[in-house]
Amino acid sequence: MSKEIVFDIETQTAAGGDMRLMRISVVGVYFYETDEYVCYEEKDFPKLWTRLEQSDRLIGYNSRFFDTPILNNYYPGDLNAFPQLDMLEQIHKSLGFRLKLDDVAAATVGHRKSGHGLQAVEWWKQGEIQKIKEYCLQDVRVTKAVYEYGLKYDALAYEDRLGGRKAIPIDFKQKEQAPAINLSMGF
Repeated sequence: MSKEIVFDIETQTAAGGDMRLMRISVVGVYFYETDEYVCYEEKDFPKLWTRLEQSDRLIGYNSRFFDTPILNNYYPGDLNAFPQLDMLEQIHKSLGFRLKLDDVAAATVGHRKSGHGLQAVEWWKQGEIQKIKEYCLQDVRVTKAVYEYGLKYDALAYEDRLGGRKAIPIDFKQKEQAPAINLSMGF
């Protein structure tokens, strides 16, 4: 059984500043091993670390350059050492430019995200944590659907400027080995 994990984060403030100062409102996760979606708030992160450390691979969209660095603000080790698949990174390698998850999802699996990250920042300011969790887990569902499509067909899709559907050749097969030891302190 796969121990891969699809994840996404939502932040308390908009991106653009020093990522070392950014705080997370929630982390949304899908665990292949148990077929469950879970949201973690800051107070729950110690439970998340154990699950991440036992994973085969972390899967996200723009995760190496956004989600993972911000999660590292909290993690006692270095999440960059974990095997990861950043789908945006693979798309950029294939095409030479970046695409929004929403656009890739629409062209690849036929449905879009339910909103955008700036809404989650507003919900944070209003104390609407449940809305953030629902939005974040929807992003995880979309990310998972795109990942599974790419894994199955070795391609994703996007619409070009003329409205034509174009293929994105990719390879999502795991090449890195999972860490052999538990990396966090268990107290």
